[in-house]
Amino acid sequence: MNNAPWNVSLPTALTVGGKERSIRTDYRVVLDCFLALTDIELDDYNRALEVLDCLYVDTLSPADWKEALDKALWYLRGGEEEKEQKGPQLVSWTQDFNMIAAPISKIVGQDIRGMNELHWWSFLSAYMGIGDCLFAQVVAIRDKKARGKKLDKADREFYRRNRDIIEIKKPMTDAEENLLKEWT
Repeated sequence: MNNAPWNVSLPTALTVGGKERSIRTDYRVVLDCFLALTDIELDDYNRALEVLDCLYVDTLSPADWKEALDKALWYLRGGEEEKEQKGPQLVSWTQDFNMIAAPISKIVGQDIRGMNELHWWSFLSAYMGIGDCLFAQVVAIRDKKARGKKLDKADREFYRRNRDIIEIKKPMTDAEENLLKEWT
């Protein structure tokens, strides 16, 4: 009965190495963790260290890093166990943030960017409540295109006019960006 979702409080610490370790709970910190996890300039080891540095308040012993990372990823998933990723990437937190912020702010009742702190799990709950908005339309078109479904006339027109926000930009390394600048 205690494991019911309504009985789970918003975590402010994770148990690592048998000790409660304080974490930074604001959604912006988690988005920084996602940036680190997708940073193509970093190898897996350094991505993991970035996540640990972002999320945990205190420095962790290297002996605790694996457990701390497992707990961190659980927290980032909103307390859910790891599931196999199915389907294409439909959301880019960095690219889509401005489209996401408005409907979440509407749900929360104030501009989330001006809040001192919004717990990641509260942010996720609001995210799950996003209804009909620009972001939802963009994701729907991404999904149709990724699955090879035909776009109707209105979706084709929307895609033509908004291709820059619909297509998820693939990150480039600094070397790739410099090479591209030399060519243009």
